[in-house]
Amino acid sequence: MITRELIIETATKLFVTYGVKVITIGRIVKELHTSKRTIYSHFPDKISLLRACLDVYQAKVRAENEAIIESSDNVIEALGLLHQKIVHRDFQVNPNFFSDVIHYYPGVLNESYDSNGNFAHEQLIIMAGWGMEEGIFVEDMDIEVVGKTVMAMLKLLKDNRQFPVNEFSKERLTFGILVPYLRGLCTPKGLELLQKQEELFRVSI
Repeated sequence: MITRELIIETATKLFVTYGVKVITIGRIVKELHTSKRTIYSHFPDKISLLRACLDVYQAKVRAENEAIIESSDNVIEALGLLHQKIVHRDFQVNPNFFSDVIHYYPGVLNESYDSNGNFAHEQLIIMAGWGMEEGIFVEDMDIEVVGKTVMAMLKLLKDNRQFPVNEFSKERLTFGILVPYLRGLCTPKGLELLQKQEELFRVSI
């Protein structure tokens, strides 16, 4: 039976693998061995299906991040494991997935972020507070500023125009941008912990 959930799951896999522009309703129909009528009985058009796919994708990312944070022994471990997850996730997602949404469906990505809450920023705020409570981060750290700065840094790590992949590996960028900033936030206890767990940030694809 072709359910709404199956349509979303299939469409999301196709969008993530090939990008949004090249995947038509017809391509999704072919993948599901069904009819356009079945798809349109659940979604009036491609953009409504895309919105549903983005919501499901964001929910999955949020759950994965929360699982990592909850299972980590300390904030440095959590940040390292989250960074690994982000790098691997980016490797698995066609760059056209997000660029197509931004270019051909302006506003839809921001709508998805708004409807799902800015969970990535919220999770960084939680981890910053956690680090301060445990004496890993300095007490006078401005959590809001740090949260927004780290988000900007993570976007910078993905900027292939400024940092072409053939010249700048993810590891090089991580240890040139993110880790030095992280060191500046750490107390002596945090620096010792970061040194011990630095390997968590060495992600190579």
